Amino acid sequence: MASKAGKGLEGVVAAETAVSDIDGLQGILFYVGYDIHDLAPNASFEEVTYLLHNLELPNASQLDEISQELASDREPNDLVIELLPRLATDSSPMSMLRTAVSAASVQDPDGWDMGAEANYRKAMRLIAFFPTLVAYFDHIRNGRDTIPPDASLSQAANFLYMLKGDKADDESARIFDMCLVLHADHTMNASTFAARVCAATLSDIHSAITAGIAALKGPLHGGANEAVMKMLEEIKEPSKAGDYIKQRLANKDKIMGFGHRVYKTEDPRATHLRRMAKELAEKTGDGTNYEISEIIEKTVMDEKGLYPNVDFYAASVYGYLGIPTDLFTPIFACSRVAGWTAHVREQYADNRLIRPDSEYVGPDPRPWVSLNDR
Repeated sequence: MASKAGKGLEGVVAAETAVSDIDGLQGILFYVGYDIHDLAPNASFEEVTYLLHNLELPNASQLDEISQELASDREPNDLVIELLPRLATDSSPMSMLRTAVSAASVQDPDGWDMGAEANYRKAMRLIAFFPTLVAYFDHIRNGRDTIPPDASLSQAANFLYMLKGDKADDESARIFDMCLVLHADHTMNASTFAARVCAATLSDIHSAITAGIAALKGPLHGGANEAVMKMLEEIKEPSKAGDYIKQRLANKDKIMGFGHRVYKTEDPRATHLRRMAKELAEKTGDGTNYEISEIIEKTVMDEKGLYPNVDFYAASVYGYLGIPTDLFTPIFACSRVAGWTAHVREQYADNRLIRPDSEYVGPDPRPWVSLNDR
């Protein structure tokens, strides 16, 4: 009999990876050896995408090449464009993303080529057009004309432009770019594991990323940032925040955006998102959500000793940027697809079918009973 793992595979090493690492006790996140505290304020999403896929930071020409590649692949193929109006009418944003990515495989320029170079190109295309899917979806469902991508803009600035119709100011684009960097990868989380399990069967990269999206769609993995924003909107005023949280805790309700399976101290990504939320509150002249968030954070720490995670202040940041609440999780996916695709390609490069054991807890062996005697 196999040794018993912790519930939910806690403590089990499922794969070797060079993509990212976490020190949960010290609250440190590394991408390919680089501390997130160095990457977040300094690296662009394009640089981080190159890093995750090539295990080195790009030089100037390499950065220019990957930036151009991403900019040129932002438009989804014809089949996906034809599907979007129906998806915008009949599905949620995450359901749209899952279905559109699966459909995109049908007309991918590399077809069903599973070679390393083809999979790299497919990965770049997926990273490139995820934000376009989200922006197009939002425009179509609201009866507005879609805005084509602008190849002169970065991935972050282009998304804000496509979503809102106006080019973002430099500070807003920089902050959103930092959000993409912070969410790009996070070791063996549920969606990354799902993507790697799918890839380990040698299914195609679109299927593996579809599996990742499907896992992120579940409320125990994605959606916490949306729940945080709904909580802020429900509280409305800073003066009500403390009592609201204490009552929720007294009712044994979960306060979304707090605690983490890995980190035993502050999530390092939350450190940056808190600062960005404050910057945007000052920039917009509306400190309400930031003030409420500060009070919630202090109350939860005083009452439960829990630190905020990546989702808590991300809600305020996205809200200040004018992003609709139900797009928060799809935007998370627009960043995390960089990590998902890097992990999938890593799985292909040194593959073994992922097939864990299970512990049987059913009845002991027993004799067959005929239908007449049951």
